[in-house]
Amino acid sequence: MSDVVITVRGEHEIRIAPDLAVAHLTVQAEGPERGPVVERVAALAEPLRTDLAARQQAGSLTQWTSQRVSVWSDRPWGTDGTRLAPVHYASVELTATFTDVAALSWWATSAGERDGVQLRWIDWQLAPEHRAELERTVAAEAVRVAVDRVRAYAQAIGLSTVVPLEIADLGLLSHGGGGEPAPAPRMMKAAMAVESFDSSGGGGVQLRPDDLVLTAAVEARFSAR
Repeated sequence: MSDVVITVRGEHEIRIAPDLAVAHLTVQAEGPERGPVVERVAALAEPLRTDLAARQQAGSLTQWTSQRVSVWSDRPWGTDGTRLAPVHYASVELTATFTDVAALSWWATSAGERDGVQLRWIDWQLAPEHRAELERTVAAEAVRVAVDRVRAYAQAIGLSTVVPLEIADLGLLSHGGGGEPAPAPRMMKAAMAVESFDSSGGGGVQLRPDDLVLTAAVEARFSAR
């Protein structure tokens, strides 16, 4: 019997708790005059910056950032359909990266009680080195799944030897000149979980992140004999 070419797909997925939590906050003020509004938002943001700098120095967070003040105006509509006097707004965006979820929960409660401060969302992440290590592991497992699958196919038709011809990310395997473009590659990815807020038991913010999901998928072509 001549060699048989078998093409398979291998997938693997892992779920893991995040290493980092990036908190995104907005400090905002509004009023009838531009100058006082800018001064107010700067005054509201300064204690936050001081607090974040102190926490970074103490090691409870890895880094933080503060954007420049954004200023804009809007003229609201009155109930009689006329435009009212302009309302001026100013805001500052801040981010803080924590490695300790408990520390983040306490800080989020404290920050959320400050005037003009809004905790907008939490971005759960893996540390770069940890993510790179896990991506290698998941990719290797996806290849192993493809190898096990092709061996099962080969044995089912009475063949015992398989030799790899091509292995690629999804959509990158050659298609033998069929004239149709390969499907777009599906990259290894992490699905970012959304934080859960629980205000029971004292009114504090309790954050319970979902696990992150890392997936990998490959296409592989083998010769079986």
